[in-house]
Amino acid sequence: MKEPNQTTRRKFIGNAAALGALGMAGFSQILQSCKSGVKPSDLGLTPLLDQAPDGEPLRAGVIGCGGRGTGAAINFLNAGNDLSIIAVADLFQDRIDQFRETIKKEKDVEIDDANCFTGFDAYKRLLETDVNYIIEATPPYFRPEHFQAAVEARKHVFMEKPVAVDPVGARQVMSTSKQAEAAGLCVVTGTHLRHAWDYTEVYKRVRTGAIGDIVAANVYFNMAKLWHRYPQPGWTEMEAMIRDWVNWTWLSGDHIVEQHIHNIDVANWFTGMFPKEATGVGSRQRRLTGDCYDNFFIDFVYEGNVHMNSMCRQINDCSNNVGEYLRGTEGYTNCANTIWNTDGSIQYEYPYPKDAEGNADPQALKGPHDQEHVDLVTAIRTGNHVVQAEETAKSTLAAIMGRIAAYTGQTVTWEEMMISDLKLGPNVIEMGPVDLEVVIPVPGSAPPSDA
Repeated sequence: MKEPNQTTRRKFIGNAAALGALGMAGFSQILQSCKSGVKPSDLGLTPLLDQAPDGEPLRAGVIGCGGRGTGAAINFLNAGNDLSIIAVADLFQDRIDQFRETIKKEKDVEIDDANCFTGFDAYKRLLETDVNYIIEATPPYFRPEHFQAAVEARKHVFMEKPVAVDPVGARQVMSTSKQAEAAGLCVVTGTHLRHAWDYTEVYKRVRTGAIGDIVAANVYFNMAKLWHRYPQPGWTEMEAMIRDWVNWTWLSGDHIVEQHIHNIDVANWFTGMFPKEATGVGSRQRRLTGDCYDNFFIDFVYEGNVHMNSMCRQINDCSNNVGEYLRGTEGYTNCANTIWNTDGSIQYEYPYPKDAEGNADPQALKGPHDQEHVDLVTAIRTGNHVVQAEETAKSTLAAIMGRIAAYTGQTVTWEEMMISDLKLGPNVIEMGPVDLEVVIPVPGSAPPSDA
């Protein structure tokens, strides 16, 4: 692995010479209207259920047994009856061991040794077992390939967000999503706020005109640092990177993609649009490993000159804020539970259940991480098919566009993202040395020397 170095815009945006998987033909369809007056029946929403209906038994295989894979497995088992986990795959045996211990303790589920697979090809062997429901929770770099393999094997898929780390991967997921639709498969992704009861009720009202035409938006994911892992004796360079994946752009997409996609996706969902361009700033102030930034501020521009300011940060002992804000011609909303009129009076407030003391209790609602699986299992068992992968791939691509804008200091357009050949990561994925130049992005150019 080479030492960190500065490089050019080409490094971060790729060539824009070859048409992408979807091509520009779909661009006009991607930019939908955010005008008010949409009918509730046009929103394509189905009623949210506390539990999925009974139906065909679903046998899940989990690809990626870290914290989110373990959590998603428990969420799946909480979703209804006749749900089981019968196979797991991960690069590392210790991850599988920890997963099995947790699932046994939390849900009294045991997994046969013969259905536990390790290595880079573990997902292929898992797909050969008698599973019909895949939980894909690996580092995001691997998701486009794993998703395509799962769809080709005719499996229903729950795939965590983000679904890719680069434009090539995002477009691959868009293409595979079309295959899933054609095959009659169901796919739900980890944009869990789309499955939250309170967010969904506010969304219905905003999309049917409650705040008029949307004119501006702000989204935030400011929090303390996540985690890091230093290389340990006996680890290869590849193992050290993957165990520290959240701090490497080629594995995670950087935190604007890996985490802030939640809020960017909410803005895209509520407006019914995806941004046309992005300009932004960011920097690396406190991060201890990897090559990611730890803060971004991006100005996304949508059709109609609607601007969304996007802010995310992962630094300890700073002001924290996670949420969304939309302003319209007739009101504004926090997207989560309240709509205000232009004069500040409350137009709508989500009716949370009350606790024993009569106070609103948001925790009494079905958690959105459980709800994702309730909705996916319901779709499979009722035949009311849902495929969210393309939508989430577009929100992932929007976040990638913001990352590249900050890395390069340039305005980056959606058209460039749809034709960019940028693909992150080393040419060879195997345990051992990593043939990858580590570059800490530095936008712009250096001032002329005084010498």
